[in-house]
Amino acid sequence: MTGDMSDRTMVISREIAAPVAAVWGAWTDPGALPLWWGPDGFSCRTRRIDLRDGGEWVFDMIGPDGTVYPNHHQGIRHWPMRRIDYALLWGENGPKHADASATFEDLGGRTRVTLSMIFITPEEYQTAKGFGAVELGLQTLGKLAAHIGAA
Repeated sequence: MTGDMSDRTMVISREIAAPVAAVWGAWTDPGALPLWWGPDGFSCRTRRIDLRDGGEWVFDMIGPDGTVYPNHHQGIRHWPMRRIDYALLWGENGPKHADASATFEDLGGRTRVTLSMIFITPEEYQTAKGFGAVELGLQTLGKLAAHIGAA
C-alpha cells in the first residue's frame, strides 16, 4: 500500500507494566492468546492456531450476547520481541478488511504495545471507528495486561 493512508489508519497504544518478553510471550503462545484476546465480555473459540512466522489463526469472537464474529488472522510475520504483522480477514479465507501490526517497545521493564490497522477503504475505517474499535482495542490490551499480571 502506498500513498496517504491517514483516512484509513487506526492506532491504539497502551503501556503495560511488564517486560517485553512477558508481553511477547502472551502474544505468541497459542495457549495464551485466545485467553485474553478481545474486548471485555468477549471470548474466543479457536478453530486453528499456528502463531509461528507464516502461520494463521482462525477463530470466532463471541460477544456477551452470544453473537459470533468469524475472524482469520493470516500471513503472520514476526520480528521477535519487536513486531508482528498479519492480515485481518472477515472469517476463514474471507475478504481482507485490514492489514494489522502489533509493535512492542521496551521502556525499561515496561512495554508500550501499539496496534495499527490500515483498513482497505476509508469506509471500513469509519465503520470500525463507529462501532467503537478504539475503545474495544484498549479493552483488549487491558485484558492482555491482566493476563500477565500487569493490570
